[in-house]
Amino acid sequence: MDSIFDRPTKERLEKLGRVIWHDGSPAPAGHIDRFLPEAAAIIGQTDLNRERLDRAPNLKVVFNVESNFLPNIDYAECDRRGIPVLSTAPVFAKPVAEMALCMALSLARRVHQADASIRAGTETLYGEGDNHDSILLHGRPFALVGCGNVGRALLPLLRPFGGEILVCDPWIPPGVLVEMGVIPAALDECFARAAVVFLLAATTTENAGQIGRLQFETIRKGGIVVLASRAGIVKFDELLDAAESGHIRAGIDVWPEEPIPANHRARKTPNTLLQAHRAGNIPEIWPWMGQFVVDDLESVLRGMPPQRCQRAMLETVIKLRSKPIS
Repeated sequence: MDSIFDRPTKERLEKLGRVIWHDGSPAPAGHIDRFLPEAAAIIGQTDLNRERLDRAPNLKVVFNVESNFLPNIDYAECDRRGIPVLSTAPVFAKPVAEMALCMALSLARRVHQADASIRAGTETLYGEGDNHDSILLHGRPFALVGCGNVGRALLPLLRPFGGEILVCDPWIPPGVLVEMGVIPAALDECFARAAVVFLLAATTTENAGQIGRLQFETIRKGGIVVLASRAGIVKFDELLDAAESGHIRAGIDVWPEEPIPANHRARKTPNTLLQAHRAGNIPEIWPWMGQFVVDDLESVLRGMPPQRCQRAMLETVIKLRSKPIS
């Protein structure tokens, strides 16, 4: 709790009203139910079905201090009652975007492999033994599959490279993408034209397992694929197959099963750069979550719309396929 709410932010929050704190393991149902009738705001990952909402007549806003809209809330009923459901997801955008670019650069220049060679005593001077397939990213085309919080944070980091930027995102009209200075593109076109494809989309009812062998075979040999948002959008074994064959270089930060199983084949798959879902988890951004929450709670209590957190839109949230927290 102290990681999210630093002292100044905690003081701001407690000036808004009585705060019932619960830290550590998930709060027992009885603890939640006891305070529902008087609650104006709920902050956490609390289950809120219709029955619970009926027992919370004073509820004005719900905050999920995580990056997902989990399937544990009756979003339709919240929408009907005018209760915004908000996520602190935007705080993770910049660190994930930086890590995605970092992984692409390392894969392009084999940085991680060269470091391992030096530590093993097998390096070659000037990279004569491992620089044969290093590439520049300058001037090369990039593609983003998904252009939400992370994609929009990544765009300004990619523009200095000077190449065209393609974006596939069916939730954003082509005209809006053009105004953003990117090229609207279909999924297969992104893989066919880009040297680096960043997979940044949320998993939905429409795209789960959509990206697989066909797309990985379409990208040019040595192409780079960075998976930095949700593992559910790819056929994971087919991603690893493409890397193992040498056709692509894959950067992976998110996994179909976390923690990563000890015997997962990826641990021995070549042409990969692996991270254990750490791209967004930087201590310096944790207090931003509390600041976003308090900023928006102050607005809501004044009768104004929230401005900092991401709001669950009924039209889209029902399509999301986020896993509940165990």
